[in-house]
Amino acid sequence: MKKLCYAILVSILVTWAGTAFAATVVIVRPTSPSPRVTETITFLHGELLSVGLEDTLSARPVADTAVGVDPRAWLEQLAAERGAIAVIEVVGDDTVTAVDVWVLKSPGRFEVTRVAVDLDTASSSVRLAIRTLEALRASLVEANFAERYRVRQPEVRPVTAAPRVASVTPRSDRGRIGLEMGAAALMSVDGVGPVVLPVVRADWAARSWLVVQAAIAGLGTRATVTAADGRATVAHEYALLGGSYRFHSEQAWWPFISLGTGVLHTMVQSPSILGRSGNREGQWSLLADAGLGAGIRVYRSYYLTLSGHAQLAHPYVAIHLGDPIVATTGRPNFHLDLTVGAWL
Repeated sequence: MKKLCYAILVSILVTWAGTAFAATVVIVRPTSPSPRVTETITFLHGELLSVGLEDTLSARPVADTAVGVDPRAWLEQLAAERGAIAVIEVVGDDTVTAVDVWVLKSPGRFEVTRVAVDLDTASSSVRLAIRTLEALRASLVEANFAERYRVRQPEVRPVTAAPRVASVTPRSDRGRIGLEMGAAALMSVDGVGPVVLPVVRADWAARSWLVVQAAIAGLGTRATVTAADGRATVAHEYALLGGSYRFHSEQAWWPFISLGTGVLHTMVQSPSILGRSGNREGQWSLLADAGLGAGIRVYRSYYLTLSGHAQLAHPYVAIHLGDPIVATTGRPNFHLDLTVGAWL
């Protein structure tokens, strides 16, 4: 019984110690935040979680009820009620103009660091969240909280290194590998198609705005070409290597243009009729591809892309049913791609 009592006492002390040293940060938001403000708060939440800090939300007092209230005194009272070591206040209702980081330096003494937003340029909410976390960490180190709470973060993290929350948002994608899968609807301008082809694309982000891409497509449906002398089925498969230039790559959605070159394999087959064996011919062609599209980030590192492409093959394929040419493909072909991708 004595050993059991000691064990219970030790468990209570350990539980109390873990609760006592739980680091909490309060995020103060407007009463009716705009989507832009909500997005910034979401990224702040992700950054705090990534370093092992807990956070709670609190609404800023409405202007009518806050008359005569000292903002500093209200924030200090809020931190005391929540047992928080810091308060992060998002300044702005319709758009984020700044973020104030209030840190408890000593009992009853808060100091504030303002992280400003450059209104003359397009500022990413992610970058603002990262800069806010850096300001918070610097203030906590000064107050000797970093050692006390043992934040789960490497001692040295270069500013240009890709933070874990960037999978949610645009950040520098340099050196990252991506994978896309989807489908392409392809047709020629002269009687072939449309057909649907599965597409797999591998991406390597050389820069945040420049992505090197390799794509393959094939094993899809076949187009049927008919004429008075018979009919034939046409199958396509291709492989491309190229790149895309992304405009506004740090935003939630971005337009892009792409160029690529590769090979196109076209297979034409006519069925057997009345004992006559069908013909099957294949041809490889050099392929040039130009595309225009847009991407949108849907969740963390996952995104969707929609793009239209024009492809020119040399030599192009002419389909004969009898003597006349009834259709051509590759002069040019057009296709519409829809893919879902993720940065790995």
